[in-house]
Amino acid sequence: MTEIFGYPIPVILGQLMLGLVNGSFYAMLSLGLAVIFGLLGVVNFAHGAFYMLGAFAALIGLETFGINYWLALVLAPIVVGAFGMVIERLLLRPLYKLDPLYGLLLTFGLALIFEGLMRERFGSSGQTYAVPDALQGVFNLGFMILPIYRAWVIVASITVCLVTWFVIERTRLGATLRAATENPRLVQAFGINVPTMVMLTYGAGIGLAALAGVLSAPVIQVSPLMGSSLVVVVFAVVVIGGMGSILGAIVSGLALGMVEGFTKVIYPEASNIVVFVIMAIVLVLRPAGLFGRE
Repeated sequence: MTEIFGYPIPVILGQLMLGLVNGSFYAMLSLGLAVIFGLLGVVNFAHGAFYMLGAFAALIGLETFGINYWLALVLAPIVVGAFGMVIERLLLRPLYKLDPLYGLLLTFGLALIFEGLMRERFGSSGQTYAVPDALQGVFNLGFMILPIYRAWVIVASITVCLVTWFVIERTRLGATLRAATENPRLVQAFGINVPTMVMLTYGAGIGLAALAGVLSAPVIQVSPLMGSSLVVVVFAVVVIGGMGSILGAIVSGLALGMVEGFTKVIYPEASNIVVFVIMAIVLVLRPAGLFGRE
């Protein structure tokens, strides 16, 4: 059997595929961060908390109201995104004229508050969310047995990421959003309500985080700590791709998930730090990130 670094190719391919699943979550979360930072200039440290709230929204909706998985995919991002818009309107908007550090500290505090409230209500132990019947079963890929749900996560995440990129980079709406961030007074003169547009953009970024939370609920246990353990890695992904770069967030998220999976094969001890090592190298060689602008 052909080997790479002394390991059979099927083993490596299997880890790369599992890494692609993790990379799909990295891509969606970093995409939401990139949208918020690129268009609003806000370093949203509460992004992991909104990811966690999306998963809990699906879980509570199922247990309390009988809302199934497919409906939760639609409702949870809307509800959590609307909550994010309220936060933008009441808390973040007064900070836009101040140093970005104030926004970072505020969102960091919000993340701690949300996590503490959910721990008080649900405890620290994780809760399971069942895989929907339509996505149960497995695919035999030859080199591994891949659960259908994980394949669905990859397809759904990449689709959402590409649609978001297209809307922002290739449509009139996206052009208006970018213009509103660069010259809000000029855009306001054309009769466009820039504050409302900014609020909706923030809500959309939060909705992406909540959608990632719903997608992850059947894969990992839903717990108040699920966001805090992921957000630091996602920030590293955004830095590597380039702060504010939509394409950079998508490509870096998927690629780094696969790099992490490959590292688990050849050197498992380094799999938890490989993303940060790559971030350090990128910052030294190209501080703006791989896809960022100087």
